[in-house]
Amino acid sequence: MSTKDVQDKIAQFDEFFSIEHPFNINVKTIETDQYKTFEQFTAAIPLPFKMASDVVTIDQAALRPLQAISGVAGQLVEFLNHQAHKIDLLVGYILSQQDNEELRYQGTRFGGGGIIIGSENTFDLGQMLELKIFFLEDNCAVFCIGEVVEIDYSQKGGSESNTLHKIVFQHIREEDREILVRTSLHQQSKQLQNLAKKRNDEAKNS
Repeated sequence: MSTKDVQDKIAQFDEFFSIEHPFNINVKTIETDQYKTFEQFTAAIPLPFKMASDVVTIDQAALRPLQAISGVAGQLVEFLNHQAHKIDLLVGYILSQQDNEELRYQGTRFGGGGIIIGSENTFDLGQMLELKIFFLEDNCAVFCIGEVVEIDYSQKGGSESNTLHKIVFQHIREEDREILVRTSLHQQSKQLQNLAKKRNDEAKNS
């Protein structure tokens, strides 16, 4: 890749908000031309990943019109939320079976444009990767194709002994990108709540 190509792809990564948060990911190297078209990519998505994103999309679409209504409709929303949670737990279990320990790496940052992972093994710049991203605490996961656009060796020899790889998405369904965006904002909200709680606790103890 030329310097301009690298810069353009890093800019693509930075177009979306991203957040530091640990997550498991399965990574498999693939040939550059393995998925020449988006149609070939979507045909290769494992069924559990299609099912997971479809469930999230259906839940969002079904509950949104009812959320502004109170009274009986409010009770209905609560009931539907309980039912959706049961389905989410089942989907989460099915997705957990897709997590292959032999292909597992640790993610450190994610967003709608790409991810950063740590690895003791160094992937090549421009290497195409098949990615299975897991957020099992949120009962969701995403299957996509990414490309290594930046390698940071500064962690090598440190406490984690990891080389960091910035990976930009090459093939990803829009509904899956939206899931990553929502999950990143959800994690940011949780981090801010934890930070506020920590400050309140420190203030009480001072």
